[in-house]
Amino acid sequence: MSAPPVAQARLPQGSFIARPDLQRLLCVLDGEGEAARVVGGAVRNALLGLPPGDIDVATTALPQEVARRARAAGFKSVPTGIEHGTVTVIVEGNPFEVTTLREDVDTDGRRATVVFGRDFSHDARRRDFTMNALLSDREGVVTDHVGGLADLAAQRVRFIGDPQIRIREDYLRILRLFRFHADYGAGPLDPEAVGAAVRSRAGLERLSRERIGAEFAKLLVSRRAAETVAEVAEAGFADRILAGVADTRAFARHVDAFPASDVASRLAALAVRSADDAPRLRERLRLSNAQTLHLERAGRSMESLHATTPAPDERLLRRLAFRLGTGAVRDGLAITAARAGIDPRLPVAAAHAALDAASRQPPFGGARLAARGVEAGPAMGAILSRATESWLDAGCPTDDAAVDALLDAALAEVPAAES
Repeated sequence: MSAPPVAQARLPQGSFIARPDLQRLLCVLDGEGEAARVVGGAVRNALLGLPPGDIDVATTALPQEVARRARAAGFKSVPTGIEHGTVTVIVEGNPFEVTTLREDVDTDGRRATVVFGRDFSHDARRRDFTMNALLSDREGVVTDHVGGLADLAAQRVRFIGDPQIRIREDYLRILRLFRFHADYGAGPLDPEAVGAAVRSRAGLERLSRERIGAEFAKLLVSRRAAETVAEVAEAGFADRILAGVADTRAFARHVDAFPASDVASRLAALAVRSADDAPRLRERLRLSNAQTLHLERAGRSMESLHATTPAPDERLLRRLAFRLGTGAVRDGLAITAARAGIDPRLPVAAAHAALDAASRQPPFGGARLAARGVEAGPAMGAILSRATESWLDAGCPTDDAAVDALLDAALAEVPAAES
């Protein structure tokens, strides 16, 4: 396949390239026999009118020369990835990753052996997708060696060169293909890319769970997550990633109903049916403790709600929300509805008052019982537990008369002498 002709464009006026800290850095690196360009996502996003995100700089200078120039200019430099040619340079408190141009010599699908180079076109051709290989100089002139400008205009996510070779260099590019399509693509996935991904899917087993989990999390909250996750499942990747069945229909309904939902809520809609699913997903995706706890509680909520009518009574909802948290019960309600083909927003809206009431703290405690002569100990705990259950059943009242009546009833049912 012949290389596309070199194309050029210009970044929009007022884009990130005009930032004084970045201009200072580029002026330091660009000159005296060396050249520096901004590369990748920041350039792509600026052309799309999106926030730049991280700003990465590619340079012909070797890492030691980058560090020397940074010191001479009064910048701090940190050798964050020196073996791969990356130095983080901090200018006016803002970090920029500066990486020496590279050429891959060998790769095992997870990490590459590289040599440093001086040719920006060679460096561009070793990257993953055409839209990620755009370069900008400090004047905002964008140079494209791989057809990225045309693909960006067409909203087409395409590998540079042979997709099979690109994937074998790093199998995470399989998930990145789907994620970038979800964020920047339109229409169907590039058929050559999908074919190469399917042929190489066994390579995912060579990746760490942390890398897979981080990339899959980005996919779950991407712009076109619903349709793209369905394509992931159709291509046979979901069971490899999740070690379980993916419910793409419920996921799509949940995403449509709650477009701002977070990773844990979306993962629950896709892959959780009971609390037992949480440990498996934690292991497969290396989830955080907070995410795992949310999935477990959402699963417990689903278990309880499955046994009820389509409209669970408010007492059950208040008890679940008090024990599991309102967020987990909202997810449980929404996901249970989505799996039943019901608009997930309807039960969540209907349950708003019950969930809001259960989010309050019980308006009584040990001091209130001590004033009635109840000593601290098992009896006080039993009375408070019974009063809390009655408080939830009564709709979580806050007025003193109702609270005193609940305490009186609890004292009568669990005498203070029991200890």
